[in-house]
Amino acid sequence: MKLNTADPVARDGFTQIPNFILRDPNVSIGAKTVYSLLLSYAWHNDLCFPGQDRLAKDVGMGIASVNRFIKELEGCSLIEIARRGQGRTNFYTVNFVVKKQVRKP
Repeated sequence: MKLNTADPVARDGFTQIPNFILRDPNVSIGAKTVYSLLLSYAWHNDLCFPGQDRLAKDVGMGIASVNRFIKELEGCSLIEIARRGQGRTNFYTVNFVVKKQVRKP
């Protein structure tokens, strides 16, 4: 496919985040942002393996914050992480997992 446009939105694409994640009060805004970024990397490949430096730079956060949000996403089963070894980036699988919400009275 060839994209014939100078429009930066069309050229760089966009990322959609499922509403069940966007509206989940148990998922922090930082985790939602990192999830969106992982989705943007994985959209056409179903998987991604960005480095922590790349994630932190793209999100505008420190590596420690990004790691905290990644652990949160893993704990919610929204991503799976395969560690590839010393000096190599992790391999992330991005899940669309709808969890049944328990409503609080």
